[in-house]
Amino acid sequence: MRASLSCQTGGRVCRRSGALQRSAVVVPCGRVCARGRAAVRVRAEAPRDGSPTVVKEPPTKAPATAPARTPLAPPAPASAPTPAPGPQYFPQPGDPQWPPQRAFAAIALDNLLDSVVDVGRHLGRMNVETDKLTMRQQEQLVPGDNGRMRLRASTKPVVLVLGSGWGAHSLIKVIDTDTYDVVVVSPRNHFLFTPMLPSTAVGTVEFRSLLEPVRTSNPCVTYLEAECDSLDPHSKVAVCTSSFAYDDGRRPQFEIQYDKAVVAVGEQPATFGVPGVREHCFFMKEVSDAVALRKRIAEKFELASLPGTSEEDRKAALHFVVVGGGPTGVEFAGTLSDFVREDLKKKYPALMKYVKVTLLQSAQQILTQFDAGLGQRAAEALESSGVEVRTGVRVVEITVNKVMLKGGEELPYGVCVWSAGNAPRPLVTQIASRVPEQAAAAEAIKAPPNAKLCVDSFLRVVGATDLLALGDCSLVLGNRLPSTAQVAGQQGAYLAHLINSKYQLGVGGYTQPPPFQVVKRNKLQALQAAAEENAVLSWLAGAMMGGKTRIQASKEVADALFRMDAPPWVRVHSESLTKAMPLDVDAPPGGTKVVCDISAVMAAAAASGGADPAAIARASADCLRSIEEEQLKAREGAEATEVRYWDRPFEFLSLGIMAYVGNDKALTQVEAFDVINLKLHGSVAFLLWKSVYITKQVSFRNRVLILFDWMKTRVFGRDISLF
Repeated sequence: MRASLSCQTGGRVCRRSGALQRSAVVVPCGRVCARGRAAVRVRAEAPRDGSPTVVKEPPTKAPATAPARTPLAPPAPASAPTPAPGPQYFPQPGDPQWPPQRAFAAIALDNLLDSVVDVGRHLGRMNVETDKLTMRQQEQLVPGDNGRMRLRASTKPVVLVLGSGWGAHSLIKVIDTDTYDVVVVSPRNHFLFTPMLPSTAVGTVEFRSLLEPVRTSNPCVTYLEAECDSLDPHSKVAVCTSSFAYDDGRRPQFEIQYDKAVVAVGEQPATFGVPGVREHCFFMKEVSDAVALRKRIAEKFELASLPGTSEEDRKAALHFVVVGGGPTGVEFAGTLSDFVREDLKKKYPALMKYVKVTLLQSAQQILTQFDAGLGQRAAEALESSGVEVRTGVRVVEITVNKVMLKGGEELPYGVCVWSAGNAPRPLVTQIASRVPEQAAAAEAIKAPPNAKLCVDSFLRVVGATDLLALGDCSLVLGNRLPSTAQVAGQQGAYLAHLINSKYQLGVGGYTQPPPFQVVKRNKLQALQAAAEENAVLSWLAGAMMGGKTRIQASKEVADALFRMDAPPWVRVHSESLTKAMPLDVDAPPGGTKVVCDISAVMAAAAASGGADPAAIARASADCLRSIEEEQLKAREGAEATEVRYWDRPFEFLSLGIMAYVGNDKALTQVEAFDVINLKLHGSVAFLLWKSVYITKQVSFRNRVLILFDWMKTRVFGRDISLF
């Protein structure tokens, strides 16, 4: 139990405390309640057997001294002290969640309102004059002191964005470039709609229909086509190297001093140590992968059609192996079967008996993200389209013309596509190694060290200051999210709104204060003075709130209630900035708290006229008044009068998952509002898949291009030109 802080006047208590652990001593405190100030707690220990508290009378010969204010004595050490608990990185089961979790409808409403603001900001950028953009982009890099080039000095805070994928693109679209100087560094100067990348590898959709250049996404950002080699989270400096070289082979290198940074570099294909994967397999990460894969498919058909080619060579050349039964592998196998059945069959009819598509999956089911029933439906749909689905097999090696399986089986192949998983990029490993808290946080959730950047519920990198991470390269502690484009896109928009709010990010971590905004005392005084000069505002304040005194009292009550509900680390942070009197009885770690000692109060009362109730009340009031005056003076001298905290942690709003399985069939699984559980498969799901993918395009231009591509494919077929 805890001692309560009470100030009683006429039976009214101004402030309450948490659960009682020690008995409360209520003393009258005169004008304390009327002035809206909480009195200091008076502490008296309660017997452990549960009997009433007894305050012993002091000795009759007491020294005539003023009531003493003594620090609380630390508790006596136990005979067998328990070791101090380690740092907490995420809420444990049973811990109260703060800020409280919001309902699905509230999240959806906030996202809708944010989208309205984002549309207005995006439309405003369309009127940016060309000469302003020219001035913005002149002399971006200037010589630095260490031999490297550096980003030119900026009059606005610099926000560094690393990457141009789903998360970075969503952030770039929304971020306020009037407030911040936004610098985007990425080796890829465009955004790619990756879910439709398998369609480009077979010619259903053209490559450029899925792209949007970064400079088109937001013409007001500074884009540098380079790769970030290292980032120092302590000095806030990123070192980058250009993606291109001069004629003599030199690659420009430069550094960027940032105020806030967002790491959105994603991940790279994982080989899991299987020999030959990088040398002989195709990936599905970039446009260049799809271009090379499309060319290789055409080459294999032309090779197999040459006269004199043996049947064994034709079977091997036209055997297409897809390793990985996730959405990417399944969609490519489905689209490839469509390409063979609808287009190549008309051009190479004699080769159709040699064509074979095989999907290999190490797990016992494909599409493990979906319901087991939908996964089985997907396997049946693929097999009906001519795709051989093999589950529970493991690839141990890839040679130039064979896939080696565990157990000794060999599969001759012509084209092998690897989509078995992702691995961290070197930059993520480098940043995680520079922050000691990252290894401890990964160990706490039993995750591989330095594989991802551990972030808190506000997407701040744990242990780093003003550093954010999102997408596949991040791991939200206590709330593992799927590695999907949907998650990354929502995280990018969320961080853009957080940065636009101008809140201070602070240090990342569960036990660190959330992003906050300090209301300066001079600004508040200026606003109050302006309100007092306005007769209408003054009348409204008096009529609606009861006057200046009641407004001040209500503000302090609201502040006290907020700190009572907030976790200890937020409470301590707020009290340190505003100099508000702590609510806790126990002294903060490493410090002491000054309170009125009940024995000293009674001794002073006895020395000045006896230990009758009136004397004790006078002595208590004098002690409380002196402490109150010191507290009031300290609070008035504080620079901050109020601390506002960002109360919207990232909450993923799942809109469902989809996958195309070939032959104009798809899977759709939607779970929302805790009551909607929609599971579709077949042609209806395919129509929903097409409608969602066309509406999720990032621009009207992309929607028009994809619609025309689908129309051309339906009327004229897919192009099989080789160049």
